[in-house]
Amino acid sequence: MAPAEPAPERLPDAAEAEADLPRLRRLLGGPELDWLVERVRRRIEDGRTLDTSVTRNNAHDDERAAVRRLLGRAPRAGRSLSVSLPAVDAVLRTSGACPAGLAAAVTLLTGPVTPRLERDSRLARAWEQAFAPLAREVVNRPELADWYAGLHATGLVRRLTGTPESAAPVLATLARLLPRLPAAPPLSLSTFAAETTGHAHALDQGPLATLALDAIRSLTGTPAGTGAQWRRETWAAAGLLLDELSSQVLTLNLPGDERSATGRALAALGAVGQPMYLTLRQVIRDPPRPPRGGTLYVCENPTVVLAAADRLGPACAPLVCLQGQPSTAALRLLRLYADAGWTLRYHGDFDWGGVRIATRLLGHLPWVPWHYTSADYRAALAEHPDTAPLSGPPAGDAPWDPELTETLREAGRRIEEELDLERLMTDLREPS
Repeated sequence: MAPAEPAPERLPDAAEAEADLPRLRRLLGGPELDWLVERVRRRIEDGRTLDTSVTRNNAHDDERAAVRRLLGRAPRAGRSLSVSLPAVDAVLRTSGACPAGLAAAVTLLTGPVTPRLERDSRLARAWEQAFAPLAREVVNRPELADWYAGLHATGLVRRLTGTPESAAPVLATLARLLPRLPAAPPLSLSTFAAETTGHAHALDQGPLATLALDAIRSLTGTPAGTGAQWRRETWAAAGLLLDELSSQVLTLNLPGDERSATGRALAALGAVGQPMYLTLRQVIRDPPRPPRGGTLYVCENPTVVLAAADRLGPACAPLVCLQGQPSTAALRLLRLYADAGWTLRYHGDFDWGGVRIATRLLGHLPWVPWHYTSADYRAALAEHPDTAPLSGPPAGDAPWDPELTETLREAGRRIEEELDLERLMTDLREPS
């Protein structure tokens, strides 16, 4: 007898009309033979013929009894149960339960079967169609070619959206966003989202926001990261401001071009030695436009700025305070001066948090230590041997001084910037 052939995706009407469905369900449709039907279905999906036997290991008694009723003879004794698919096909044809054979019977019982190769081909075409708008846009943005290739290599879109049907509108919207990135002049993220998607909060979270941030990283060179602050900085790198006012940076005596309002404000306060907070809005929309070259001192704690304003006033060298982890406003401001050829000199607390802040800043901008090395720590420790012990998990290596973290670990004491003010004031009094 010729082996049963794989069924087409849809049964011909004649095959269904000829079948005796009640008899077919009695013969093959019981739960004891679900395993057999599933094996046959998988073979059809894989494009394999049904001219073989399938085996059930550790078969139950009710499964063996069902095979005996189906084939009209007892299966061989043993722990495994082997069933000849051509024999099942013959029973279904000759009994009239399904004259079209086993493959047609499985389709009648479980629904249309699409061969796996055909299904995979359809899926691949669907994904290609979903990506098509983005692919066309990337042709016009060669700087995004590696990023686009990475979307396919990493499967990021599939993980975020699941199916090509879900991905298609996301990728089409993303393709509309890219021509406007980076945004110039800067504007709020909600305004940009409303103008490009019709929804002011479309980029707050979700697959579209994740993919847009990923594209921005490629366009701007922003490092990878997580968390609200990283998202704020990444959007800002593309000229999209998540919050223009709450992100601020503390300054003292920064020079700027007085043709800008920010530059004039800095000059006015610098003339009397008064600190000034700059918002992200000012830094991006009306930057101070620094002159070429110079030295800019950067500290971690506002106590340093307060002491410099009180003691040195207008004679203090340009100073910027991070006030902990650098804000988006601080990073953008420091980038303006670094790009204008200024040397950034950084000092922070000698503790694990201070090392992490300094390392993060170094990941964004080049700076040189300002009394912030292992030698400086030992000198400060000699002056203040009874400071508080270090606490919290140790930081990783300090890239600017590999010995610093080991020296901190051995000494086990923290030195806050407030204890190093005299040394810092000396440098600020004599700007280089």
